[in-house]
Amino acid sequence: MSLAKPITPHLWFDTQAKEAAGFYCSVFPDSKVESIVRLRDTPSGDCDVASFTLHGQPFMAISAGPLFTFNPSVSFMVNYDPSRDPQASEHLDAAWATLIDGGQALMPLDEYPFSKRYGWVQDRYGLSWQLILTDPAGEPRPAIMPSLLFTGDVYGKAEEAGAFYRSVFDGSQAGQLVRRTEDVPPDQAGTVLFSDFRLGESWFVAMDSGYEHSFGFNEAISFMVHCRDQAEIDRHWAQLSSVPESEQCGWCKDRYGLSWQITPTLLDELMNSGDQAVIDRVTQAFLDMKKLDVAAIEAAGRGG
Repeated sequence: MSLAKPITPHLWFDTQAKEAAGFYCSVFPDSKVESIVRLRDTPSGDCDVASFTLHGQPFMAISAGPLFTFNPSVSFMVNYDPSRDPQASEHLDAAWATLIDGGQALMPLDEYPFSKRYGWVQDRYGLSWQLILTDPAGEPRPAIMPSLLFTGDVYGKAEEAGAFYRSVFDGSQAGQLVRRTEDVPPDQAGTVLFSDFRLGESWFVAMDSGYEHSFGFNEAISFMVHCRDQAEIDRHWAQLSSVPESEQCGWCKDRYGLSWQITPTLLDELMNSGDQAVIDRVTQAFLDMKKLDVAAIEAAGRGG
């Protein structure tokens, strides 16, 4: 059985979640802000939660204080496919110009051996995007794909992690896997130059980097897994949660340090009910939980 909804990237901002959601929707086609919900009386005070869609990919964002900072260990690869869009190159350049305004280039927009047009940019909020003109002869991929960079303590684990994640999510599929064929210091032969895979209905990219990066996975970007019932929550929690001290409000960290939120679809329905009293009750109910309890959340929604 596949997940009730696609895996949803969740972005943690200090105060700019609403502003950022609007900005990103201005950059990409087929994008819109779906809802803004306010969580009251949390440990971070009152928090705005934005649900939005970019190029058909669902996202969520929260303004919850300056606890976590984006870094390039998780970025978003944006595919511009000339076979689908005759103006793909022009649209890529336009998105780059908007994203780099107030940001910085991590890899300049240029021609590379793997693409005639590619650039890696960190935007004004610190979020990273890889814009690439894709090979029309290749197998189609979604327009936006989360990209995981395995560095530091988890360097060399990209291939293993891809296999592990595919074992967790039903209906998953291996995609491309390109290993380095020789040592190119600091990277070792056999490590992953590029890979992608589908988890349920969601495609991810994973790569290894042996460079001395000052960053790794953190809670600034997590991935929401929408479960139909308590049994699905229990199963995914047992598979993904590997750091007990990180368990809080449905959040957990896996064996590679990547953060996930294991949440029932019921919670999404209640939080988007438009009834602030329901939202407030449900918020107070789940703040004290580690793994989420569907029955308790349902009772809070009813006022029980």
